[in-house]
Amino acid sequence: NALSRRGFLGGAISSAAIAGCGDGSDTTPEESPVFLHGVASGDPLGDRVILWTRVTSAEAEVEVAWLIATDPELQDVVASGTVETNADVDFTVKLDVDGLSPATTYYYRFDAEGDSSPVGRTRTIDDASPKRLRLGVVSCASYAHGYFHVYRRIAERLDLDAVIHLGDYIYEYADDEYGAVRKYEPAHEIITLEDYRTRYAHYRKDPDLAEAHRQHPFFTVWDDHELANNSWSGGAENHDEATEGPFADRKAAAAKAYAEWMPIRLSEPGKIYRNIRFGDLVDLFLLDTRIWGRDEQAIDKDDPSVDDPDRTLLGAEQEAWLAEGLTQSTAKFKIIGQQVMVAPLPVDALTNTDQWDGYPAARQRFYDVLTAGQVENVVVLTGDIHSTWAADLVPDGVVYDPATGAGAVAVELVVPAVSSPGVPDIFAELAGDILQDFPHFKLIDLTK
Repeated sequence: NALSRRGFLGGAISSAAIAGCGDGSDTTPEESPVFLHGVASGDPLGDRVILWTRVTSAEAEVEVAWLIATDPELQDVVASGTVETNADVDFTVKLDVDGLSPATTYYYRFDAEGDSSPVGRTRTIDDASPKRLRLGVVSCASYAHGYFHVYRRIAERLDLDAVIHLGDYIYEYADDEYGAVRKYEPAHEIITLEDYRTRYAHYRKDPDLAEAHRQHPFFTVWDDHELANNSWSGGAENHDEATEGPFADRKAAAAKAYAEWMPIRLSEPGKIYRNIRFGDLVDLFLLDTRIWGRDEQAIDKDDPSVDDPDRTLLGAEQEAWLAEGLTQSTAKFKIIGQQVMVAPLPVDALTNTDQWDGYPAARQRFYDVLTAGQVENVVVLTGDIHSTWAADLVPDGVVYDPATGAGAVAVELVVPAVSSPGVPDIFAELAGDILQDFPHFKLIDLTK
């Protein structure tokens, strides 16, 4: 088990190092005045996939034709139809197209108001016995801090099966509040449904992000900035009810805009955690450690609430769902995509009670599930903190061998940001000290 985890960890780090070395892709298509926000696909299964677009020019209900084919020229059409969209969903279109074949690349297009969208490319998953799985993993795209070159490099990697976005797909801030390289639309902090819709529309006109969506299906989960900084189930650090209105209204607006603009398959409003099974190779569990069941963050590590055994990051319902899924999984690898770092980091300068360090009882319950259920080959994928980490996850009190990984119950890979700034340079020298003092950490880059 330790060797399997360590092999996965080494392979994942190597793959990340060659992420820019793809075969290239088609040039970005001409911009369509009717479909300014391009196309996207997401949540592929063996027989279906979500297809998405938006009719930018529409002012009233409009009919949109669609088709999906097995060739880029769209001659071998396997499904087609029409759908209507209107202002109630911000003129977005989301289709759950079924009847497809597993492990197959498809091409799709939308037509409306005398114009055609760019041709998108997507792929269903192998839900039987895949020989390999290659995923791009991203998080944290602050538009105000710079450009989305990472998305362009991902678009060029035509060997990817899909892309996992771990959240902070957008940021809620006003111009010059957090970053000043590029300006936002709207220029003010986003609070209302119209604000969130406009911010998504602004992001989706970025050519690099649009091209990544055009080339690959995405699996997405939100973090805090899709709503407000340091969100929890009942509030957020960056929300003032006295001046910004009820948090519940803002939360509902953010969730509705997310559902409209992201190619995600939702079982019910606001519920983004879900499981995707890549046959007998991988069970992918996508979590919501941010909104669904999270208790409010502790003020600091000395806050008595930190040690409350009932504190939760997932909520009881999601905890039970994850425990059942992990213990019953028969896949070789169990991959968990989630938002905040699990690995304990007992370094005062970097203490962050927004992470699992602020919810130690919840973390121990997660570890107990893995230990009691003898769940092997667990890999946690994490975003949020704009830096790179790789660690073995070791329960308290367990004898751990850093040379072999024996004693660890999982490995964690924390991916760097698309554009959001890394840890301030003043802390960069801590990386070497952490690696020396805490051997469960294997790789740290605090600047990217």
